[in-house]
Amino acid sequence: MVSPRMQKNGGTMAETMTDSTGGSDEPTTGGGTRVLPFEFRGEGKEYFKIWIVNILITILTLGIYSAWAKVRNNRYFYSNLYLDGESFRYLADPITILKSRIIAVVFFGVFVVASELFPVVGIVLAILLLAVTPYLVVRSLAFSNRMSAYRNIQFRFNASYGEAAMALLVWPILGALTAGILYPYAMLKSSQFIVRNSRYGSTSFDFDAKTWDYGLVFLIFLGLIIATLVVFSVVSFASSTAGVIVGALGYVLAGVYLTVMLTNVYFNSTSLQAHRLAANLELPGYLRVFVVNAILTVLTLGLYLPFAKVRLAKYRADHTQFIAAGSLEEFAAAEKEQVSALGEELGEVFDFDVGAI
Repeated sequence: MVSPRMQKNGGTMAETMTDSTGGSDEPTTGGGTRVLPFEFRGEGKEYFKIWIVNILITILTLGIYSAWAKVRNNRYFYSNLYLDGESFRYLADPITILKSRIIAVVFFGVFVVASELFPVVGIVLAILLLAVTPYLVVRSLAFSNRMSAYRNIQFRFNASYGEAAMALLVWPILGALTAGILYPYAMLKSSQFIVRNSRYGSTSFDFDAKTWDYGLVFLIFLGLIIATLVVFSVVSFASSTAGVIVGALGYVLAGVYLTVMLTNVYFNSTSLQAHRLAANLELPGYLRVFVVNAILTVLTLGLYLPFAKVRLAKYRADHTQFIAAGSLEEFAAAEKEQVSALGEELGEVFDFDVGAI
C-alpha cells in the first residue's frame, strides 16, 4: 500500500535507483527520495526472559525494582528497533525514575486518604490535579523524548501549559459535550500538539492532517458499531450465545479498524523538514495479530504476553517507513537540557495516557 503522501507526489515505492558507486538498490519514491523501512529485530523467547525476571524481582522487592524493570523493557524494544541500519536507544536512569515514582506514590496516597477522611479536601485536590494535568503531561512527554535517541541525537518536547490544556482538556470536553461531533477535531488538535511540539535534536516535526481525515475514520467506526448492534439484535432472537459471539467479534473488528486507521493517519501526516513518515497497516493483518495474541495470552494465563508484544512490534515496524529526502546525518544534536522524570511518573500513577495512537 502506498502512503497518501507518496500518491500525491506521483511516486511509487516500487521504483528503485542505484548510486553511481555501484551500491545496493534502495526503494525510492518518484522524486528520488529513499524509502527506509523500520525493522524490529527482537525475539519473543529473548524478551520473555527479561519480562519474567522483571516480574519476579519486582514482586520480591515489593515494587522497588519496577523502575529498573521499566528501563530494561524500554531498552530492549528501543535497541531492537532499527532504521537505516541504526538502532534507537533509551537513556533513562532507573534511580531517577525510582525517586520520582516514590514522590508520585506518596502524593497519590495522600490524595486517597484525604478523599476518604475529608471529602471536601479530596474534591479540592481533584480539581487541583485536573488543573495540573496539562503540566504533568508536558513533563512526561519531555522526559520520554529526552530519554529517546537515534544516532546519538536525542528527541525533545517543549510545549506551553496553554497548548496542553486546550489539546488535552478543552477540546476533548467539547467533543463529549457535542455528543462526539467535535471529537475528530479534538483528536486532530491532540495529534498536532504532540507532533508539532516534538523535535529531533533541534529540528521540529510537523503535522498536516485535516479534520476530515479523522472524521472519515470515526464515521466508518460508528457505522461498524451500528452494524454490530443491528446484527447482534437480529441474531440474539435465534440464539443468545450466537448473539454474544457476533457482538464481540463486531466490537473487536471496530476497535481494530479504529487503531489501524488512526495509526496510518498519524504517521502519514507527520514530517521532519523534507523527510516524511509513512504507515500502511492493514485491517486483516493487524486483526490476525491481535486475535492470535489475545487467544494465546488467555490460554497461557498471560505467559504469552511478552511474545504478543514482540509480535505486535514486528508488525507495526514492518508497516512503517521513513521517507528520507536526503542524508540523515544533517541533523545536529540540540543543546542539553535538564528534564525531570516527575511528570512521567505522576502520569503513570494516575493512569494518564496522552498517546495519539
